[in-house]
Amino acid sequence: MTVSPPVAAAKQPRRSLRRIRSSRGRETWAGLAMMAPAGLLLLLFLIVPVLLAFTLSFTNARLISPNPPRFVGLDNFFRAFTADPVFLQSALNTFLFALVVVPVQAGLGLLLAILVNQRLRGTTFFRVVFFIPVVTSIVVVSILWRFMYQSDGLINSMIDTVTFGALKGADWLNDPTTALGAIIVLSIWQAVGFHMIIWLAGLQTIPEELYEAARMDGASRWHQFAHVTWPGLRPTMVFVLVTITIAALGLFVQVDVMTQGGPLNSTTTVVYHAVRKGYEQQEIGYAAAISLLFFVAVLVIALIQRWLTREKN
Repeated sequence: MTVSPPVAAAKQPRRSLRRIRSSRGRETWAGLAMMAPAGLLLLLFLIVPVLLAFTLSFTNARLISPNPPRFVGLDNFFRAFTADPVFLQSALNTFLFALVVVPVQAGLGLLLAILVNQRLRGTTFFRVVFFIPVVTSIVVVSILWRFMYQSDGLINSMIDTVTFGALKGADWLNDPTTALGAIIVLSIWQAVGFHMIIWLAGLQTIPEELYEAARMDGASRWHQFAHVTWPGLRPTMVFVLVTITIAALGLFVQVDVMTQGGPLNSTTTVVYHAVRKGYEQQEIGYAAAISLLFFVAVLVIALIQRWLTREKN
């Protein structure tokens, strides 16, 4: 049978369409195949644990117990706010820690970034020096600072030397009034280099022409910072604030290594309290409830920060 020319011409677009659909289908399957490993890891290590914690938070499950878990409704959540003073103390400590660390670490990181962004000889050396604590294990750093904070440690020796014996240093980690402050100082020192690098990356995206135009208009250094640098750093500022806040609220390692929540729960944080309840005291259901409260608190604070730092126009 002979195919007439008009019929063959009509079949040609259909073949092209099939080829396009076939090509898109292969691309779709290839994309799904490449996404599958990451999706599987997210499912196993993020989604499943979150769903499991959400389920356990409504039970009285214990880590090792012959009795099966029993549904207790909202009892764990009421217990956290009405019958667990350590949880309230840990929430207050976590809030105070974040309240001090977030602005100080962000501001100090920005100051260091501005200093090492100068075109001077030796700035690379200082960039490396400021970044070294970031690549050092926080466990090692905490152990070293624990020795430095001892009564006869380096900190008190420096105070004694500088003041010629007029002032005596405190027993920093064993005094409830100074223990949290000591951990705050360590935490700021350890992580400020990371945020310095983030600020520095933001500074180097601002076009130099804007500074030249500002200088031609007679702008001082402060006006250049206020009207050129700071507006150009707005996206970086949002990122830095959110990351520091989340890291500050999740304080755990320093407390675990240096004070174990003491003295008198003055350094206990929400995450440390949840871990202690879940593993040391095996109240995994109550620990899951604390973790869920912590997740909601972090989410709300991050959303508030994002709303406060949004573009007004």
